[in-house]
Amino acid sequence: MKRVIILMVILALFAPTLVGCNKKDGILKDGYFTAEMSDYSHGWKEFVTIYIKDQQIISVEYNAMNSSGFIKSWDMAYMRTMNAVKHTYPNFYTREYAKQVIEKQSAEEIDAVSGASTSVVSFQQLVQAAIDMSKSGKTEVAVVQSSKE
Repeated sequence: MKRVIILMVILALFAPTLVGCNKKDGILKDGYFTAEMSDYSHGWKEFVTIYIKDQQIISVEYNAMNSSGFIKSWDMAYMRTMNAVKHTYPNFYTREYAKQVIEKQSAEEIDAVSGASTSVVSFQQLVQAAIDMSKSGKTEVAVVQSSKE
């Protein structure tokens, strides 16, 4: 009987720890969290903003802007050129990547869109940086080091 009581006390002490281990890498804090690349690539600087509520990724905005602040997905000439060559365009693949993050609740295992496969790498890095900011509770913009081209 004494062993049963000791075992129950031990389980009661460690149960919260075991339950906490079930969550991946910490608790997500509510709010908007943004990450951007450190440099421009081909004239564009990519960024991601995620919205977290009740430890769930609710929305994801992925885009890029040029040095004057013009948003890539608004650039119709760029869209037409890219679509003609790669059969995709920013409004399509940015929404597809965002949808996958919301479905998977993770920056990992995002399926690349044909024609935009290099964007998926920076997208995953940006989303992970924004998630890390949520876990830390910091609201400043995270800067992800751009890879050298």
